[in-house]
Amino acid sequence: LSCRLSVQITMARYDRAITVFSPDGHLFQVEYALEAVRKGTTAVGIRGKDCVVLAVEQRSAAKLQDTRTVRKICALDDHIFMAFAGLTADARVLVNQARVECQSHRLTVEDAPTVEYITRHIAQTKQKYTQSNGRRPFGISTLLVGFDPDGTPRLFQTDPSGTYSAWSANSIGGPRSKTVREYLEKHYSDEAVVDCRGAQKLAVKALLEVVQSGGKSIELAYMTKEGGTLETLTPEQVEELVKSVEVEKQEEAEAAKQAKAAQLAQ
Repeated sequence: LSCRLSVQITMARYDRAITVFSPDGHLFQVEYALEAVRKGTTAVGIRGKDCVVLAVEQRSAAKLQDTRTVRKICALDDHIFMAFAGLTADARVLVNQARVECQSHRLTVEDAPTVEYITRHIAQTKQKYTQSNGRRPFGISTLLVGFDPDGTPRLFQTDPSGTYSAWSANSIGGPRSKTVREYLEKHYSDEAVVDCRGAQKLAVKALLEVVQSGGKSIELAYMTKEGGTLETLTPEQVEELVKSVEVEKQEEAEAAKQAKAAQLAQ
């Protein structure tokens, strides 16, 4: 009993200290921050041929709450936007810091920052909070999208540990984000995202793997190379997109059923 108690006390020390590694190489507070992300809502990012798409799951709001004040997709600059999963208050702090950095870059360099530059800044900020006493890690993961000055669409992801990476399509947040990512890995292709409509449909199909209430719980925004600004679909447009996706699924299921029947007949 005393030996078991000693082990628990030792583990508690690693559990509480952000700057101390456990014997097996873990920083428990960072892992707890990742757990906060998993308790958040799911967000999906798609990089198309000449567009980028962000789609997020929206939890049902209170009856008297103004839903315009609950946003999971934020603008960092004219050409860079971010979706997040995790603690909204932590996201607000990071968004404000990123916006200041974007404007500072414009004043210093006299040019707009690239998507990777501001992603790296956010990742560095997160990493600092995993290495200092008296702080805790940011409990959010982010998806950043935008266009570089040469017109290349970009999609980056950051996590609470401070790492970042580029993606063609990815999902963060929610207890079933792995299911969404596996769906994207299976269905993402250059042909599927050759136009913006295809990228939007792929994002909706991926979210519908975990969202049960259809278009009412989905917020979707996109940006094209020609437009240059983020456009958010209205709830009616999202519902129309969801219906078209469901019709396509029914047609695919019917075609598969007919093909199977034809094989059995042979």
